[in-house]
Amino acid sequence: MTSGNPDAARDAAVFDAVLYPHRSLGRRGFRILILVFAVLSGAMSIPFYLMGAWPVMGFFGIDVALFYVMFRMNYRAAELEERVTLTPGTLRVSRMEGRGKRREWSFNPRWVRVARQEHEDFGLLRLALVQRGNEVEIARCLGAQEKADFASAFTCALTAVRQGTR
Repeated sequence: MTSGNPDAARDAAVFDAVLYPHRSLGRRGFRILILVFAVLSGAMSIPFYLMGAWPVMGFFGIDVALFYVMFRMNYRAAELEERVTLTPGTLRVSRMEGRGKRREWSFNPRWVRVARQEHEDFGLLRLALVQRGNEVEIARCLGAQEKADFASAFTCALTAVRQGTR
């Protein structure tokens, strides 16, 4: 059964993927790691305090603070979200970065080219969409194997749209 709206078929998503960076350490694990690091750092600073080199304790504290700040920056970078949506008429890429900054690109699926940069030892390093000199790197947050799987599925969907089978 077909819809009464001819644009409905044209606007239906053929391929829709939301990509997130992988983070293996959750919030609870992060708290435990910081606590263990702080306790060990404090324990290592005690002998220096007893020898009269009490300023060394401050450097151990700075280490803990820097460790915490670097992990927080890493978690902020993990808030990246990338969405690739392919319809028969449009290919849209939107990227939401950790600080709420949103960027969007739109391509004609019939004219866009998928550029791949591969390395024989490391696999697929880079995946980009190219149209009229505009280039947008996609799937930056994925590892080489995940990026290859994504590229395979995306290329199949793009080919189907170009051939008019979807």
